[in-house]
Amino acid sequence: MTPADISVVIPAINEAQSIAYAIRSALQAGASEVIVCDGGSDDETVSVATAAGATKIIRSIPGRGIQLNAGAVFASREMVLFLHADNQLDASCLNQICEIPDVVWGAFQQRIDHPRRAYRILEKGNAARVRYRGMAFGDQAIFVRRAVYKQAGGFEEIELMEDVAFSRTMRAIARPVLLSGPITISARRWEERGIVRQTLRNWNLQCRYRLGASPRQLAKRYC
Repeated sequence: MTPADISVVIPAINEAQSIAYAIRSALQAGASEVIVCDGGSDDETVSVATAAGATKIIRSIPGRGIQLNAGAVFASREMVLFLHADNQLDASCLNQICEIPDVVWGAFQQRIDHPRRAYRILEKGNAARVRYRGMAFGDQAIFVRRAVYKQAGGFEEIELMEDVAFSRTMRAIARPVLLSGPITISARRWEERGIVRQTLRNWNLQCRYRLGASPRQLAKRYC
């Protein structure tokens, strides 16, 4: 397998400011198929994505799980990588996948785009979650063999926690591989709310989901 055998799917809604960087990072990493699934943007997301070199742009009703599945329908390569529109792949990321024989699925270590030391702690914690709990989140660029993705039924089309639900399903099939990446992600969520507050908020949502709260209820709290 080579990087050209990996489809990159990017769900987006109103990501005109960042999506070009995500697309270019995928192309520079060697992807030959970059699919943007737009959930109804009312900004310049689609035109920016086209100019940045996206190979396919499709329309979908909004909802990350819905958009991820819709994009994957058009993926034709052996492996599918799901990339958030405000994340960027390191140039070596796709090669790292290709170097692992018989890899089934996995994710990458992160580099949060901010120099504060607290973010280095967050990065290590997020990596440990994949390594020891087998739980990958969407902003770690989950990748999976397309045949296994179809076997697993894809993402649940829920308002929130689609990545958690997918990881639960996938870790029953195989343990995820954690690659060094890194995936560069924006610090905007933590900067807007504060590192501690945002982290506690994320933990609270995860705990409530594990205890049975509906994704729709959680999505209202997340907004």
